[in-house]
Amino acid sequence: MFDIQEELKKLPARPGVYIMHDENDHIIYVGKAVSLKNRVRQYFQNSRNKGIKIEQMVTHIRRFEYIVTDSELEALVLECNLIKEHHPKYNTMLMDDKTYPFIKVTTGEAFPRVVMSRRMLKDKARYFGPYTSAQAVRDTIDLIHKLYHLRNCSRNLPRDIGKERPCLNYHIRQCDAPCQGYISQEEYGKSVSEVLHFLNGNYDIILKELEEKMNAASEALEFEKAIEYRELLNSVKKVAQKQKITDSSGEDRDVLAVASEEKDAVVQVFFIRGGRLIGRDHFYLRISGGESASGILNSFILQYYAGTPYIPGELMLQAEVEDRELLETWLSSKRGQKVSIKVPKKGTKERLVELARENAQMVLSKDKERLKREEGRTIGAVKEIASLLGLREIRRMEAYDISNTNGFESVGSMVVYEHGRPKRNDYRKFRIKGISGADDYGSMREVLTRRFRHGLKEREESVQLGKFTSFPDLILMDGGKGQVNVALQVLDELHLDIPVCGMVKDDYHRTRGLYYHNEEISIDRSSEAFRLITRIQDEAHRFAIEYHRQLRGKSQVHSILDDIDGIGPVRRKALMRQYQSLDDIKNASVEELAKIPSMNEKAAESVYKFFHE
Repeated sequence: MFDIQEELKKLPARPGVYIMHDENDHIIYVGKAVSLKNRVRQYFQNSRNKGIKIEQMVTHIRRFEYIVTDSELEALVLECNLIKEHHPKYNTMLMDDKTYPFIKVTTGEAFPRVVMSRRMLKDKARYFGPYTSAQAVRDTIDLIHKLYHLRNCSRNLPRDIGKERPCLNYHIRQCDAPCQGYISQEEYGKSVSEVLHFLNGNYDIILKELEEKMNAASEALEFEKAIEYRELLNSVKKVAQKQKITDSSGEDRDVLAVASEEKDAVVQVFFIRGGRLIGRDHFYLRISGGESASGILNSFILQYYAGTPYIPGELMLQAEVEDRELLETWLSSKRGQKVSIKVPKKGTKERLVELARENAQMVLSKDKERLKREEGRTIGAVKEIASLLGLREIRRMEAYDISNTNGFESVGSMVVYEHGRPKRNDYRKFRIKGISGADDYGSMREVLTRRFRHGLKEREESVQLGKFTSFPDLILMDGGKGQVNVALQVLDELHLDIPVCGMVKDDYHRTRGLYYHNEEISIDRSSEAFRLITRIQDEAHRFAIEYHRQLRGKSQVHSILDDIDGIGPVRRKALMRQYQSLDDIKNASVEELAKIPSMNEKAAESVYKFFHE
């Protein structure tokens, strides 16, 4: 069990980000700190000045984790990234929800512009950042206009060349007026190349030029101009601050580092997606005494990336691995694109690997026993389930549940667990299309048929990262014999061989065992396997209920009426104005429906038949 008071004593006096979890292990708050030791302790000290919401949040905290950084600036950027990724419940009030700006060069245009953007889109533009100071970004863009004379208008060039007079920027010598054809596309392109060179971090030439201009203006007693150059110089220095936590290249990569002690090791993985560090995870390994970091990483890469559905284009490692070229070939074949393995020796990338190593060492020192318990709670529990069912290995489990909305519309939920942990990106929800009424078996048949037909189609088309490409090692049904048999029939029709078992409940709606191979298998209620089965069952039900909430209200009525032949936007609105609920429409007669403005007898019959056939 996580002992908060004991863990508070182990906090480092380092800047970083702390992550609060509730009893369901959901992230409920992410914050930054100059000193993790001082800041996190404040939440658990008696004080009347916390505020109501913070006091409420603290009552829900069951454990916390943290990531150390080199500076508060890096902690700030990382905090933003993690909040965007996880949407913690209590962050809406307690933090500034602004986004950090990028510098965008519209390289997809014939005459590119340099603009500020709050989002990184998948377009032909080049993005740099994100940066923590919006004003510094504006100043830098202004500097670029002054030095390189790029346009900032939205005119469509070269189509609109010569159609309008040049703007003020041309007259104040901040634009070379490509809108008038005063500069060729080739010459303009040279300036764009210099801008990209500058934004890639080559600041020395610009800094030197600005300093020379500032000194020259000062010697000429042009103090206002000297001050202007000084301010621009300071702005460039702000933008030039390197952020190890953000990679402006926008690439996907994993950063791996290891810490080991006797027969225990922890591999820390930083996940960088689109140039942002969106999260991290650590993995506990049992090793032989004295094994090198290189050997541990070599084994870990093989085991971890054999099961993960996504492989980034680059792995950055703490140490060279013996089978680098072989691993690169293997990873590239799994990804379908080239994968590189690199060991940074200097600069920000090397420091990022070092941060991963430091975090791995802290986890190993602080959490050896907790990691072992966590392994038992997840991987250990999966092994117990596999043993109960006589299966060799289980990596991925999918659980299904059916729920009804007002006895009319049914929805299905699919939750996914890998290595004993929920994999929420793979969760799927289904709105039942072909079943009327509360027919759970028919609804389940439709859900499973759609799920695996989609998967088979994606596999046939060699879709690498499709929604349904990965198949489970075990299917868990929220029910007993009936639900299991429905699943087995669907799999048999699709020629699939996947084990299926039911999660059987007692008369008090509590899990009591598993139904597998036509017999009920009892489970020790105190075992980790039982706890994991219960968590999966609750999660499948929760996910279905959450979908119900999204379908409630008029949006539900809208979506259902859209499925009726002959009912378009006008008739749909007329029905909604006449009737307060879906049940009222369902209970109306053909004659009553036909009297509604814009309806006719044919449309009324169509509505009636939709609800009654």
